[in-house]
Amino acid sequence: MATPTYLFDIDGTLLSSGRAGQQAMEEALRLEFGVELLEYEIPTAGRTDRAIISDLFAWHGVAMTEERFGSFRDRYFSLLPSFLENGTGAILPGVREILSGLTETSNERTGLMTGNFEASGWLKVRHFAIDHYFSFGTFGDHHVHRDELACRAYENLHALHGPVDPQRIWVIGDTPADVQCARAIGARVLAVATGRYSLEELRTTCPDALVEDFSQTDRVLEILRY
Repeated sequence: MATPTYLFDIDGTLLSSGRAGQQAMEEALRLEFGVELLEYEIPTAGRTDRAIISDLFAWHGVAMTEERFGSFRDRYFSLLPSFLENGTGAILPGVREILSGLTETSNERTGLMTGNFEASGWLKVRHFAIDHYFSFGTFGDHHVHRDELACRAYENLHALHGPVDPQRIWVIGDTPADVQCARAIGARVLAVATGRYSLEELRTTCPDALVEDFSQTDRVLEILRY
């Protein structure tokens, strides 16, 4: 049987950034566009950074151009490390043990699939010293919809490893969007209730497997190695 491939979400699944990403984006808005009143209601869980930033611009009346988007993004990248360093973020329970177990012999089949930009996604996992567990990633630089992100990840897997049976792909995430995007490519999905969604809320999305967190390491590894 072919070795499974693992696609991990970052925020709420592997780690909590302690709102470092949100704070860095808010500071970038202030510095780049003079936005001082940062009161907004924009959903973030399970979405791509491109989608979130598009909504932030619209909410605060900043006209979206590629130049403005680029300057905001670069400012965000420059600010994020200090917010991570001074924040309250942490690796979530059992994550390091799960990643270590999955990559005992190689990390070539373990990757990231996240709405984070590529630069900020790697900054986050590098800050928490788990970047070496991942050999590739698909990120939210260009896609608004997470299903498109999953399709891109599937294409990337084919480029890296040749034809991949979607039923040998595990998507691991903490939101209904992770479940939905896994279905878009015919992959299996492990949902974990360490983000904003409860066990009961995630159960209604019918993932292939569901856990409260990764602290029961042996059980999670048994699921993912199947």
